[in-house]
Amino acid sequence: MKILLRADTYVNIELPENAPVAKCTFTQILAALSVSLGSMQIGYASSYTSPALVSMRDNTTTSFEVTKQMSMWIGSIMPLSALFGGVAGGPLIEYIGRRNTILVTAFPFIGAWILISMAENVAMVLVGRSLSGFGVGVASLALPVYLGETIQPEVRGTLGLMPTAFGNTGILLCFMAGMYMDWRNLALLGATLPVPFLILMFMIPETPRWYISKGKAKMARKALQWLRGKNGDITEELAMIEKIHQKSIESEQNNTFSELMKRNNLKPLLISLGLMFFQQMSGINAVIFYTVQIFKDAGSTIDENLSTIIIGIVNFISTFAAATVIDRLGRKMLMYISAVSMAVTLFALGGFFYAKSLDVNVEAVGWLPLVSLIVYVVGFSLGLGPIPWLMMGEILPAKIRGSAASIATGFNWTCTFIVTKTFEDVIGVIGAHGTFWLFGVIVSVGLVFIIISVPETRGRSLEEIEKRFTGRTRRMSSVANLKPMPMSC
Repeated sequence: MKILLRADTYVNIELPENAPVAKCTFTQILAALSVSLGSMQIGYASSYTSPALVSMRDNTTTSFEVTKQMSMWIGSIMPLSALFGGVAGGPLIEYIGRRNTILVTAFPFIGAWILISMAENVAMVLVGRSLSGFGVGVASLALPVYLGETIQPEVRGTLGLMPTAFGNTGILLCFMAGMYMDWRNLALLGATLPVPFLILMFMIPETPRWYISKGKAKMARKALQWLRGKNGDITEELAMIEKIHQKSIESEQNNTFSELMKRNNLKPLLISLGLMFFQQMSGINAVIFYTVQIFKDAGSTIDENLSTIIIGIVNFISTFAAATVIDRLGRKMLMYISAVSMAVTLFALGGFFYAKSLDVNVEAVGWLPLVSLIVYVVGFSLGLGPIPWLMMGEILPAKIRGSAASIATGFNWTCTFIVTKTFEDVIGVIGAHGTFWLFGVIVSVGLVFIIISVPETRGRSLEEIEKRFTGRTRRMSSVANLKPMPMSC
């Protein structure tokens, strides 16, 4: 049987007809589920301001005044704090482990939501948002690293999207609860989310690669056996992990910066940074943070709260759709679909606001903002949303994974802060239509970047992906683990 290995290698490989197919174990699913519940907190925290700011501005529910400028700070201080969380997360996952780093994020989340629910002034809200942002930054770095190091290549795409699915669940939960709760009760609801997350995190092991890096070979074997099932043969996989680690020790330099600047390490880091840039500069977090306000400004004929719920539901469903096809279509194809659909809808949304700015009667197309944002969110959830995080855990070499992931995460949240903090200011300068058109141009440039620079990682182990960046050597072992793509002979 012949297969096409990759679109850019043109290599025909003979696969034995009885090639073994690895099965996803229940324990891997449990591990992915446990850490992904942490992503639900990220989604809830990210979307909190959309419904909460509406009730905060209502003088009947607050004992303090929330101005428009202060609203922007409440919305944007979370990603600013997440920047510092992302920077801190790199050393944390190296010193205390991936699992323990993820686990401890529950405590700043709980403290943040309790503080916000008890707020008697804007300062308490800002401190609470900062605290939750720090947890968001640490978690968003540690989650993809943990999953990348524990999940088998054959299902890493599907299970690797689980955090995004649960993140979107958090967004949907916040939007729906926001229809019935004020900002204080929303915060109290947020404080309950880390509880099941904490319970499950105590049931899963640390990653085998981290144990190996700390010289704990027996613990690494035990963790890997748990992940692959007690009847799974882990000999070859464990040997490969140890071999890669040994090579990294032999070539290890004291200067972390010089390691990052090496060509073999710099290329995957730049690819990860590029994906993070285009993900956030697509404007997604501005849309999520200010969804209700966007519909109000659009004068849509559909109720803005109902529109927000619809977008949350679509966001939730589309992530599961992506999870079912990512290991069949591959990362690049989903990002192509994602970028094209997002660019088209951003230009369409900009056109709607441009016509409105010219006092054109847009009642006949009052449905356009909702439809445009639905397609935009679907596109984002299929590709540009989850895949940059997934690929960060895949393409960064083992010996710089902590520091490089810290840089990429910090950069991501820097971009998020810039977009959310300046969103309404940019609208004031170039109008809503110009803002959405600007996002559309950025996404279009991102499509070119993906076509030219981003590799396909579907079906490859972390060690095989790392080898790809160290030279032109084509690794032909473990080919039975690749999902075949039939082609005519």
